[in-house]
Amino acid sequence: MSPLEILQQMAVILILVSIGIFLCRRGVTDKLTSKQLSTIVMDVCNPALILASILSGDITANAFDVLIAIGLGLIFYGILVFLGFALPHILKVGPDRKRVFNVMTVYTNTGFIGIPVARAILPPNAMIYVVVINVLYSLLFYTHGITILSGSKSKPDIKKIFNPGTIMAILSLVVFAFGIKLPGFLSNTISYIGNATVFLSMILLGAAIYRSNLKEGFKDGKIWAYIVIRMMIVPILIFCLLSVMQIDKDAVLALSLMACVPVGNLPLIQAEKMGEDTSTLSLAIAVTTVMSLITITALMSLFSFFAYSVF
Repeated sequence: MSPLEILQQMAVILILVSIGIFLCRRGVTDKLTSKQLSTIVMDVCNPALILASILSGDITANAFDVLIAIGLGLIFYGILVFLGFALPHILKVGPDRKRVFNVMTVYTNTGFIGIPVARAILPPNAMIYVVVINVLYSLLFYTHGITILSGSKSKPDIKKIFNPGTIMAILSLVVFAFGIKLPGFLSNTISYIGNATVFLSMILLGAAIYRSNLKEGFKDGKIWAYIVIRMMIVPILIFCLLSVMQIDKDAVLALSLMACVPVGNLPLIQAEKMGEDTSTLSLAIAVTTVMSLITITALMSLFSFFAYSVF
């Protein structure tokens, strides 16, 4: 995909987010509506989008590529877990915010934003790597993530690992690996449900941006430093590392995109359940999400150009 095509796709996403802001401003999507729609997107639409990507028949990768994707995913999160401990020290954040910046670094929005954006701007084969990243995300968050966020006060919640998104992602990999074919009516149903993901997720994203205190967030220098390091420098380093390793271009672009996405919502939801201070997380989610519309467009255009023109 050329930089111009990526720019056009991100422009579409920007328009959809703007519609979300408009609807929230008009009172169409209040907090209750947003909460209910978020559940539908995360538990129904996003999982369907993952499976629909596999069933589309556009993916020409093989089962061996799934194993490669798992290996690359483990390397990807190994780097992020290390960076999660290192970045708070690099940014010199206070003791009260170290845990927050740790989880912010590791657990970004690879599902709610990453999957729809990947479907929009990446080649079909790249979705294998996106699916694997989201499976590993769930496995890691409900073990390592909860432990870090609670300061080792809470035990890993193994039961929550097997949520609808994780189950569908694993099922999608099984369907792909064994070449399972579903009846036409089931495939079409899954496709229709999955197609709603991009619109609904961007509407919710716009509503969240409208309700956030962006002015206060834009004044936080630590968040800006996080954006530069985590959302710009880290994706560039990952892109260069994978390119030097001569990894498949689809994998390089997929993992680079997963490194570009903003702070995720799941740490915020979990922190609220634990009774932790969520002010930093709320501001970081809002600011990084807004800025990601720029950084993802710029970086993925750059990565696409180098992946197909230079390497």
